[in-house]
Amino acid sequence: MNSFEIRTYGRTELAQLYCPNLCPESAFRKLKHWIDLYPGLRDDLSAMGLSPRSRTYTPAQVALIAGALGEP
Repeated sequence: MNSFEIRTYGRTELAQLYCPNLCPESAFRKLKHWIDLYPGLRDDLSAMGLSPRSRTYTPAQVALIAGALGEP
């Protein structure tokens, strides 16, 4: 098994690591839902420059998500 790498990920690419059995769009919606459920995570990501129009997550944002939700 490969270990999870902190790097830049496309939004659906990261979502499919967390939800590999879902189609890309569904996986992304599920990841967004989990981010919204975790207290303060959405605000922390926004403070790091994430916007609703962002297509990628930076390595710092990926580290924050993985720290909150666990590694995929």
